[in-house]
Amino acid sequence: MSTPGPRPMRIGNTEREAAVRALGEHYAQGRLDQEEYEERTTAAYAARTSDDLVPLFEDLPHDEQTTTVLPAPTVATPARRYPRDPEAPYGREPTTGMPYSDRYKVVAGVLQLLLPFGIGRFYTGHMGIAVAQLLLSFVVIGVVWAFIDGIVILAGRPTDPRGRPLRP
Repeated sequence: MSTPGPRPMRIGNTEREAAVRALGEHYAQGRLDQEEYEERTTAAYAARTSDDLVPLFEDLPHDEQTTTVLPAPTVATPARRYPRDPEAPYGREPTTGMPYSDRYKVVAGVLQLLLPFGIGRFYTGHMGIAVAQLLLSFVVIGVVWAFIDGIVILAGRPTDPRGRPLRP
């Protein structure tokens, strides 16, 4: 009968951000390529316990910064690779876990503000709203609607037509 090890500790945003900073240092020093860095940072933001962070640093040299981020492993954890998630090729939103859209929130918002004819909505794939804004742009109300919509896109949590959040 094996004795159970200590339960993993839940972590907060401070520990997740510290792990991402440490991964950024490894990326800057050339130990991680861009794809691997993105996969590991996505996993760090999705981590719930300290044990979830350990595999992200197993194949990387440990220095003072990463050892303060990671607790000493209490139980040997099997080496895990974080394969690209086919359901979320652009990563997942950290708070909800929803897969990100292939479109960017900032691009959509700026297009709406600079070209207030529904161009940002064409970009995100909301064709009905985009056509309505374009047609109403011949009347001043369409331009005002598109401009306000651009502000809402930048300040809110917009989604694409399939309900996936736009990437930051």
